[in-house]
Amino acid sequence: MGVMVVTGASAGIGRAVAEAALAEGWQVACLARSEDKLAEVAAQGDGLAAACDVSDAAAVERAFAEVVAKFGRIDLLFNNAGMFPPAALPDEVTLEDWDACIAVNLTGMFLCARAAFAQMRKQTPRGGRIINNGSISGQVPRAKSLAYTTTKHAINGMTKQIALDGRDFDIACGQIDVGNARTGLLANMDAAATKTAEPTMDVANVARSVLHMASLPLEANVLNMTVMASAMPFVGRG
Repeated sequence: MGVMVVTGASAGIGRAVAEAALAEGWQVACLARSEDKLAEVAAQGDGLAAACDVSDAAAVERAFAEVVAKFGRIDLLFNNAGMFPPAALPDEVTLEDWDACIAVNLTGMFLCARAAFAQMRKQTPRGGRIINNGSISGQVPRAKSLAYTTTKHAINGMTKQIALDGRDFDIACGQIDVGNARTGLLANMDAAATKTAEPTMDVANVARSVLHMASLPLEANVLNMTVMASAMPFVGRG
């Protein structure tokens, strides 16, 4: 095992991954804005709770410095923190909602990937792995979700670019696209879009998939994995 950083670790997919990783013996740094909930997760093993708004560059740098100060290195980043703005048709999307979504889902993931990449490049032994949490929305859009869908398409490019640039430094980068894991975020998305209920799956399946990607040696990489509810249609989300 090694040292894993999980963003958005206070709830949903992030919490499920952090708890599963702690159970497997990883040292896990749990990052999110809700520090009280993080403490509950970190206490389940060799963990660290670090309050961090991923859209704040200074906060990200402080949090990653805290991780290195405690554990000495970073072997894996699960770049997971995200948000879903109110559902709206394109002409109804407010600039405030657009900016908030971009700040967390795109800039926040960049800031965390940048911090992890910098540490992985200079540590000894060198290298590590970054796993970005994309979304099935990066493949097939969800109705009334322009900002969210745009950010998740952008993560596709971010993942490929980091995978390319990391080659010379033993840094692997992959992405997991999730379709309808049962979390609070999914409930908010479906309620906001006023869609009929779609097939869902236990979030534990996502955690198992992430840990499989994390278990590979750095000579191997899952560039992209899609894990979704079996009965979920692959197309026709709109």
